Formats: sequence, structure tokens, C-alpha cells
Amino acid sequence: MSTRTQPAPRTPERLLAGSPVARRLVHEAAARSAAVRRVDLIGPGGHGKSVLLDALAAAFAAAGATVVRDLPGSVALGADDVLLLDDAHLLGPDELEHLAALAAAPGGHLVVAHRPWPRPTGTAALGAALAAARPPVVLGALDRTGVAARATLHLGAEHPPVELVDHVLERTAGVPGLVDRLLAALVEEAGPDRRSVPLPDRPPAGLLVQLGYVLHGLGDDVCGLLLARALGAPLEAEVLVPLLGLADDGAARLDEQLEAARAAGVLTTEGGAIPLVSAAVLARTPQASRVELRRALAEIELNRGGSVLTAARGLLGTGASGARIAEVFTTAAGEALRIGSSSAGELLDAAVRAGGSALGLAAQRAEAAVLTGDLELALTQADQVLSAPEQVPPGEAVRAGTVAAAVLAHRGMLARSAELYRWMGTALGPELGSAAVLAVPALIGTGALDEARKVLHAPPSAAGAPPRPPTLLAGAEELMAHGVYDSVAGSPTAALSQLTRAASLLESSQRAALLPDTPAALAALVAVHCGELDVAQSVLERALRVRLGGRGAVTRHRLLLGWIALFRGATPAARSALAAASPPGARLEPRDELLAAALDVALARRAGDLAVLMTAWGRAREAIVRHPVDLFVLQQLGELWMAATRLREASWVRPHLDEAAELLARLGDPALWAAPLHWAGLQAAILSESREAAQRHAAALETAAGASRYAAAMAAAAPHWVGMLDSEVDAAGVEAAARGLHAVGMAWEGGKLAGQAAIRTRDRKAMTALLGCARALQSSGPAVRAVAVDADAAIATAPGGIPVTPAAEPETPDTAPEGDGPLSEREREVAGLVLEGLTYKQIGERLFISAKTVEHHVARMRQRLGSGSRGELFAHLRQIVGPGTD
Repeated sequence: MSTRTQPAPRTPERLLAGSPVARRLVHEAAARSAAVRRVDLIGPGGHGKSVLLDALAAAFAAAGATVVRDLPGSVALGADDVLLLDDAHLLGPDELEHLAALAAAPGGHLVVAHRPWPRPTGTAALGAALAAARPPVVLGALDRTGVAARATLHLGAEHPPVELVDHVLERTAGVPGLVDRLLAALVEEAGPDRRSVPLPDRPPAGLLVQLGYVLHGLGDDVCGLLLARALGAPLEAEVLVPLLGLADDGAARLDEQLEAARAAGVLTTEGGAIPLVSAAVLARTPQASRVELRRALAEIELNRGGSVLTAARGLLGTGASGARIAEVFTTAAGEALRIGSSSAGELLDAAVRAGGSALGLAAQRAEAAVLTGDLELALTQADQVLSAPEQVPPGEAVRAGTVAAAVLAHRGMLARSAELYRWMGTALGPELGSAAVLAVPALIGTGALDEARKVLHAPPSAAGAPPRPPTLLAGAEELMAHGVYDSVAGSPTAALSQLTRAASLLESSQRAALLPDTPAALAALVAVHCGELDVAQSVLERALRVRLGGRGAVTRHRLLLGWIALFRGATPAARSALAAASPPGARLEPRDELLAAALDVALARRAGDLAVLMTAWGRAREAIVRHPVDLFVLQQLGELWMAATRLREASWVRPHLDEAAELLARLGDPALWAAPLHWAGLQAAILSESREAAQRHAAALETAAGASRYAAAMAAAAPHWVGMLDSEVDAAGVEAAARGLHAVGMAWEGGKLAGQAAIRTRDRKAMTALLGCARALQSSGPAVRAVAVDADAAIATAPGGIPVTPAAEPETPDTAPEGDGPLSEREREVAGLVLEGLTYKQIGERLFISAKTVEHHVARMRQRLGSGSRGELFAHLRQIVGPGTD
């Protein structure tokens, strides 16, 4: 028996950082409060019981009490006596009975600390005696605030790095002893500069060795359990009893091991593995033993139909082989595919190396390749199965066919995709079952409306197979099929609703479905055709956020966001999206390349830069050759039609336009999809001065006006474009039509209509109003550079070569500079475009003024700046407005 009345050698405030419960007890002890007359202190190993007892001893001693740390022989404590007893769970029955008597007797203070397990005979009586004074005090793990407090002490800094706190909390599960050990090791590795503490993927080797010896002291049984948990074994007796080789009473022994591990603080209170402890036990276990235990775990899980994914991942790269291991890898790959994990391909490759059938696994390997965006590998693997469908189970042939059909669609071969679906319906009908709805988007996209209708309206049992279970994926596929069908033969609003809901369902399914296109992309296309740009942008942004459709769909979603930004007039955002999706040197799949090329051409056309447009057109010509026409690229085809006409290369798109017309005719000329193509035809007719073609497309737009407000806006604007061929301008009607285009997301088109009408009208008041309207519309989109217009210089040759009768009054450029600079605001704008390398005509098209007016501006700037040559003028302009691009 020993007595101590001096404070503990360590500072209590430092030791109790992050533990409010411990601090409160110490404060109560310092005040000799009745609240600490009897305290049952419970906590696993490493949770600070001994540290707290030291702090209590110091507090009681400072308050004048006599502190006793060993069990006394007396049956009662004096009024000034304080008994602080640690590790009560190690006491025998007689000692516990004596301690219970001391707790029941009046007088003194008694604090008993112990682990929650073991619970020897006499523990219940002692607990009841202590609980009569106050409920037990249980020490738990530190939370984030507690870890931060400990980190503050170790670093000597008031605000430890957030990354450090999160790292330590995640590795230690907040066990105070482990927190202190890890922090000390990390600070030691950091050296004198504690502001930059390393956060290694693997804990310091010295710490792992140190912890390994601590764990060894817990016994082989506990270490075996820790190793099993570290390797991913679930906390289930059905797995752990055979894995650990426990006897007939294995369940009882397992319970003891779990209690011992939790009480030692090396498993969480819920039995979860602690990463730092797992790393230590793995580090001290030989590789051969780890592999053997992983193999046993995998086979146990395989036998009982449980999850083998964790065990199989652990076996990767270990050289494990054999039929059972191949089965493990194959089963694990199936799990990975269901959750959309990119590890599926690696697991299937391992299954083949372990002895699995390459052909038998080819369909799954194809599906796994889609997840990682490797479409070449996906198509190669799927083709192996489709080349010998009789050598694989019918279900695997369906899987391979579905993969191939999806990849072909992504590569722009939607007709081949539809043909493959037809083959599967014929050769594998009973196995394909109601999954045939996958064919609907491809069938409709290639004009096979009657076939698509039959698939949708066929009873589920018609194929001879039971209906599919109502999974999220099945629901998304059904909605997508009906949405695409309604976009052609039903209500566009219903189509948009169904496609948007399909995207939402697929988000929740957490997998990259094997579809001809993602429902998010189709929903965005329909939304754009309806003039609902906010809906289109929202569904695509959600798709990108959750990586809907896997890695291969990211590029398409980004490009479609760029397409939407283009419609909004946000050309910088559109360029950014194009650059992100199609960086220099990138090789896109044909469908994505066509969209990227169309976006590139559209940006150049809107900028009025003929040189850039010609460069972009070179890319577009190759893209259009590689991609056949289908329903879902008609809007991009229309953009290329306008550019080709502008560059006098319409022959490049004519065969595709003929195919598009035939496709729309087979579908019954659905207004939703046909209207944008007719709008493009109208613009091409205006550029080529073809009155007959312009009137034909305007009539078609009038017919389609009821399909959506988007079609109605184009239909309202079409007659004004036709009228301008004769310089007939209804100023009020033009302005209303231009604002209607802007309202459905066609900001640039609305501004162009108003600007071109202003150039053609002879009424100066109407000219001024229309130019103001053009300026307002083209500068109102987000992140769009304002377009300046000049009412006194709105007489020119129109873009596209349409002759315009000049107004009665001559053009007059600005003559006086504004502000303190040498150039007026208009002159600075012209100067910037000159430095960009644009011609006078291109600048005039950009600013809605004539080339002659631009020439007057340049001459006046040269005179005002005293420039003796063109080179000198450029030098002066660079000093004033910036370097430009010349």
C-alpha cells in the first residue's frame, strides 16, 4: 500500500485536452465536490483512465486531501482520504468485495477505474454501490474538436491544419492513446518545421513496429481477430468462426475475443477496424499468412453467397490461382459492375489469369471496359462473344450485344446499333425479354417508328420470358424509351418530363448503364428543342456531378453544356466547355467529334471571323464524313449547313441533308426535331439569296409553330427574314420576333435579326430602335461581350453578301474622342478588332456597321495618332488598347 499527496508529474490540462468529461471531473475534485464522492470510471484501453486518475490525484492533493492509490486494509475511508484505484477489472473476487464495502461505507472519496471487460465475480456489487452515488462516467473516443485540441498541444500552434486533424481522426477513430502516438510520430517526422506536418499514405514505420509489440501483448486470439478485420472480414460469426479456426463453442469464444479487443481499445465500440491498428497488425503478419487468410475469407464468402469484393481486391497481384480463385474474382467483378466500380476490369483480367474462360468472361469484360471509357476494348470483347454466341450462355450474349449496341451508338453508328438490337430480338428474343426497350431510342433515331411502337406496346410476356423486376435501371430504360417516342409521336412536354425522370432514376442506380445515349443527354436535347435551356443545363450539370453514364459520357455532357451556353449567348463559357471536352490532341469518338466540330463552327460563325471559320470547317468536314445522320444530330447538322453555305461548300452537307429529310419523313416530320433544321435551311437560303427555298422553310416553320414555344419563336421570325430579301422591314414586328427568339435562348439569332433589319430599313427612327434592340439582345446573355452599334453608320452590305439599298444620308463615323483618351469608345472597339486581325468587312459585320465606316474610323485614328504607316499605327494601337492577336 502506498500514499501520494503530491501532484502528478504531468500537466493535467495538457493530458486532458479534448475531453470535456475528464476536465469536469478534475474541476469537481479540485473543489472537493460531493459529486466525486463515488465515481465508477469506465473506458477501454488507451482512452485516458490512468491519465485522468493522475490528474485527479493532483487536484485532490492540491485541495488538501490524502490520496491513496492502492487498496487499503481498512473497511472505511477517512473524511480526508481519497482512494483512486486503477485497473479494477484485474482484481480478484475478494478484493472486489472489499472495494464494494468501501464504496458502500460513508466518508472519503472513491474513484474506481476499469475496462468494460472482463467482468469478474463481484463486479456487479461494486458497480451497484458506486452507481448509488452517481451514474458511471464513461470515457469515449475523441471527436474532431478533441483531436484538434490534441494536435494543438503537439504542434504548439493554436490552429492545427484541417487536413492533419482529419487525417489523424480517420486513422485512429479518435482513440486518445492512438491519437497521441500518431501525432507524436508525425511531428517527429516533420522535424523542426512543425508548420508542415507530412500526411503519408502509410503511417510511420517506427510507429507500426511500436504498435505491433503492443498488439502482440494482447495474445494470439485477439491478434487473429484484428488481422481478419483488417483484411475486410465482416463482423459475423458465420464468417469469423471458420476463418479463425474456432472450435464447436466458437461463437462464445468469438464473443470473448471481440470483448477483449474492444476493451483494449483496438477495435471501435461497434467492433469496427481502426486503420492505424489494422496497418500495424498487417505490417507484422508475413505475406504468405495474409494471402492464405484472404483466400480462406474469399472462399467462405463465396460458399455462403456473401460479398467477396473486398477479399478479391486483396488477392489481386498475389499470384493466387485455381478454379476457386477464378470464381472468386469473377463473382467480385460482378459485384463491382453492379455498383459501377472501375475495378471490375482488373478483377476479370485476374480471373482469366487464374484459369477462368476468356470467352466466358468476355461479355463482362466488355461491360467493365465501358465503365472506364475504353470503348475500343469494350467493342473487341463484345465482338468475341457475338462471333460465337452458341458458345456462351444466352444471358452473356445479350450482355455483349447490349454493350456493342451502346458503343456503336456512341461512335455515331446508330443504324448499326439498331440493327444489332433487331438481331438480338430475333436470335435471343426469350433472353432479351422486356430489355428490348433499349432498342427504342436507336430505332426512333434511325426512323424505324413502327418498330419502336411495336416494342413499346408489346406485352411483357410476348418474348417468352418473365417481365423484368422493377429496378431503378429498368424504370430508367422504360422512361427513356417512352420519352424518345413521345418526342416524335406525342407531347414534347411529356417527353421532356420522362427523360428528366429517367436521368434521375439512373443517378440513383449508381451505375453506368449500357444505353445508346444517356437519358441526361437526350433530355438536354429535347429541352433545347423546346427552348427550355435552364432544364437542359440543370440535368446535364447533375449528370456530370454524379458521373452519370460512366467516364465515357463525361465528354458528351460537357459538349452539350457548351452547346447550351452557345444558345444563351455565353460564348466564353461555350469555348471553355469545348476546350475542356476537346483539348488539343484529343481524339473524340465520332458522335462527340461531330458535336465538338459543330460547336467550333458555331463559335467562329458568331464571331464573324472568316479565317477561324474556315479552320473550324476543315474539322467539321472530317467529322460529318465519319458520322451518318440520325435524329439526335439534326441541330448540329443545321449549324454545319449554315456554315457550309457561307463558305460556298454546301455540297459537303447536301447528302446528309437529303438523308435528314428522308429520316424526318419516315418519322412523320415531327415538329420538335424538324423545326431547327428548317430554321437552318431558312438561314442558308437567305445567305444564298434563294427566295423559293426561304419561303419553303418559312412555311414549314409556320406548320411546326405549335410544337413548342421554341418552334413558335422561329416561325414568328421567319417571315421577316424572307421579307428582308426585298428590304421589306416591319420594324415593330421584327423587334417582337427578335425578342421572342431571345426568350427561347436564341440571343444571338435575335440580335442578328434586329441588326440586319436595321441595316435594310430606310426609316432612321426604326433603324435606331432596331439597332438598340440588337445591342440589348446580344449583350444580355451571361458572360457575353456587349455588341456596340452605331445608328449613324447602319448602311452596309449585309453579312452573307445580300445587297442592300443605301439610305439617303451618308455614313458619318464618330469624330470626337470621349473622355481623356486619344480615341473614342467606338474607335477603341474598332482598334481592338483590327488588332485581332479581322478585315474591315468582318469588323462591320461584328458591329453592325459598314466596311466603309470601319475604314473611316481607321483613317481618323491614324491621323489623330500621327501614324506614318500601318505598322506604326498597329504599334500605337497596341499601346492604347492592348496587344491584340496580330
